[in-house]
Amino acid sequence: MVIEKQLRDVADGGRMTYFGIADLTAPEVQKFIADQGGKAVTGYPRAVTVGLALSNSLVDLLPEADDLVLETYKHHIYEVQAMRVEAILTQIAAELETHGFAGLPISAGPKVVDRSRLAALFSDKLAPSLAGLGWIGRNCMLITPQHGPRVIWGTVLTDAALATTGSPMAPQCGSCRACVEICPAKAYTGRMFDPAESREMRFDPMACLKYIRQREADGHAAACGLCLYVCPHGHRHRRKAATASAQ
Repeated sequence: MVIEKQLRDVADGGRMTYFGIADLTAPEVQKFIADQGGKAVTGYPRAVTVGLALSNSLVDLLPEADDLVLETYKHHIYEVQAMRVEAILTQIAAELETHGFAGLPISAGPKVVDRSRLAALFSDKLAPSLAGLGWIGRNCMLITPQHGPRVIWGTVLTDAALATTGSPMAPQCGSCRACVEICPAKAYTGRMFDPAESREMRFDPMACLKYIRQREADGHAAACGLCLYVCPHGHRHRRKAATASAQ
């Protein structure tokens, strides 16, 4: 269809790293969506997803746990990069509505709207995983083969019967537990994603929040990012650089 190309052109024009269209019609997917966000976000057959890779130069500094680095990291992700993605989501939603379809943009990144469960309106990793752009790892993030979890995602829900771009990718974490072991809050259990299980079987969001709040109370930057940093799939740029320098 012409509209898929137009949507991709919007993403490419905004220099997004990833673009995908996911099928949301499976009953288990609709249940997953309803359990997290409620009726407001159910019933949409498709999701258009875009992702923007983060700066490797900045993410690679996270193990230093320097407050200036962490504050820069927060600003880079949740203000600069998130705003770039959200601008594209707005344009995609407008393009869909121009063609007479619904276009519901979901905020880029994990924006918490239910503070009792620390949950967002819609899972930021669901659409890209269904679109075949990556898999959900032990760190509960969307992991791409090219950039690991070093990507910020955004989604537009629509009733347009768009052609999907892929299907779920098999997890490639293997026996790796780097994200589990590095977590200072001990928030991960090490279980792989299973849509039939509750999030708490894999991740304790309150433990993560408690750690971040304690850092803030102690006068430090309210950020961490070590689980994002440590994923081996996110270090491909280093391996490429090493290979290039050896040639």
